[in-house]
Amino acid sequence: MTTLFQRLKGDRVIWMTVFFLALISLLAVYSSISSLAFKREGGSTLHFLFKHGLMLASGGLIIHYASKLRYGVYSRLAQLAIWATAGLLLLTLILGSNINDASRWITIPIINQSFQTSDLAKVVLVVYLARVLGKHQGEEWTLREVIMKLMLPVGVICGLILPANFSTAALLFLVCLIIMFIGQVPLKWLFSIVGIAVGSFLLLVAVNEAAELDVLPRVETWVKRIDSFGAADSEANYQVEHAKIAIATGGLIPNGPGSGASRNWLPHPYSDMIFAFIVEEYGSILGGLGLLLLYTILLHRAVRIASRCDKPFGSLVAVGLGLLLVVQAMINMAVAVNLLPVTGQPLPLVSMGGTSVWFTCLAIGIIISVSRSLETEQPKEAHAPKLRTSVA
Repeated sequence: MTTLFQRLKGDRVIWMTVFFLALISLLAVYSSISSLAFKREGGSTLHFLFKHGLMLASGGLIIHYASKLRYGVYSRLAQLAIWATAGLLLLTLILGSNINDASRWITIPIINQSFQTSDLAKVVLVVYLARVLGKHQGEEWTLREVIMKLMLPVGVICGLILPANFSTAALLFLVCLIIMFIGQVPLKWLFSIVGIAVGSFLLLVAVNEAAELDVLPRVETWVKRIDSFGAADSEANYQVEHAKIAIATGGLIPNGPGSGASRNWLPHPYSDMIFAFIVEEYGSILGGLGLLLLYTILLHRAVRIASRCDKPFGSLVAVGLGLLLVVQAMINMAVAVNLLPVTGQPLPLVSMGGTSVWFTCLAIGIIISVSRSLETEQPKEAHAPKLRTSVA
């Protein structure tokens, strides 16, 4: 194992973090999947374990090969892919598989594998935004330039994700705002953007309800989740109430793998609520704080890579993708402990999922690609990008 990690190129701390997250994922999914396996596979959990293990293993290969490409290649690819991705999102809304009034998946021909197009869109948009900000680093932004060069692609991508997945659209919009803040976009324009976005969303909801359109088919679901947030009625907040029971059962110290009883009554203990299940089996210290520490390490290394890179694009793409993954993880954990309404966001690299694992690994591979460039290129302090690190 030591020899293997010595051969890996790029930030080895990130490689180790990915390894531990994948290991936790395998153990937690195998332990939590029994109820689903009984319904679909007659009680056998090996099918799901093998499938999830295959996704993680292939994700590791994606990280490896993505990290071998020069990170500048992703800048050019994002320029080509941004509008193609918008087309895929539109195609998903029109022809995608409809589950719970949400069209989020399309099926890849030949291999017959469905994937959530918003997972691809998140990575592409962050890379594209880093490209645009990097090319205009040090220039004075006008409101017109911010809207046309930055907010137009952000608005199109987030707007196409919104009807089927509000939480993903909101998460991506938030991360884009943070990247723009780091990339020296003036605060006055950022506040203007937030005001325009909130006003446009409320107007869209009002028109959708008044005219009885079907543009936002999940408005009622969003309202129910907000209304049930923090409600004393356990039936209205069933998922979170049982997640809290699982966390309370876990206590501080580990109960041991396979000890979690919540697999029998907790909704989605292998995906949306896997954090609560992990805490039940491994305790709040090892399971809860341990996971939090791993994601904090991932963000810290991404920020460290960004601070050492002498190219604006490399710095912005590393910190942007790191933020995208870690903010999503924090939202998932916050939902499990009832700090946020239910969102349906998976825990990156831990929740059982399909192609979402691949796109998470692609994001990590790009971050490692930036770190690999630091091993071959000596950073030039005189040309280091000036990125905002504080409000001042």
